Amino acid sequence: MDLRFQFPGLMLVALAPLHVAVAADYLSVDAAQKAIFPQGDAFQEVILPQSAQQLQSLLAMAGPQPPHGMVRIWRASRGGVTLGHFFVDEVIGRQSLITYALGIDSSGMLLDLEIMAYRESHGSEVRNSAWRGQFVHRNSLDQLRFRTDIKNISGATLSSEHVTQGVRWLLAVWQSALRPAGVAG
Repeated sequence: MDLRFQFPGLMLVALAPLHVAVAADYLSVDAAQKAIFPQGDAFQEVILPQSAQQLQSLLAMAGPQPPHGMVRIWRASRGGVTLGHFFVDEVIGRQSLITYALGIDSSGMLLDLEIMAYRESHGSEVRNSAWRGQFVHRNSLDQLRFRTDIKNISGATLSSEHVTQGVRWLLAVWQSALRPAGVAG
């Protein structure tokens, strides 16, 4: 007896496309802090309550934003001297959140960008050091334009665009609320 005729639904299930979700955690917060600020000996969390007006101002500075998860900030220091700020942000990739960490030194220079967790089946190329290296040593929102300053990754367009937009957001937060007095903008 031919089973194809007894179980036609089974054949359809076998032919259906398979969606593979890949979730990988690469770095803990502590490991990312040490990777970005290896000389840091203290990380103190910073709470920035922001009004609706301040958020609108940040949006005007940073530009369009993808949906974000939680943003956390720490002041990184060594011997009580501020080295900069360490950020953990989450932006939507295609369907799931990408958790990344960014360091901004006390002069406003971007340090390393680390992908801490990636939960998509495609686009994990944003973890490549060459792509992440495009952010290092930039210190202006004018230097963080997607597809102009920060190159797109074919097959990871949404991930690379959304991480870039998220980095713009973090730099705008630093410029508006965390920049030390006397540091030029």
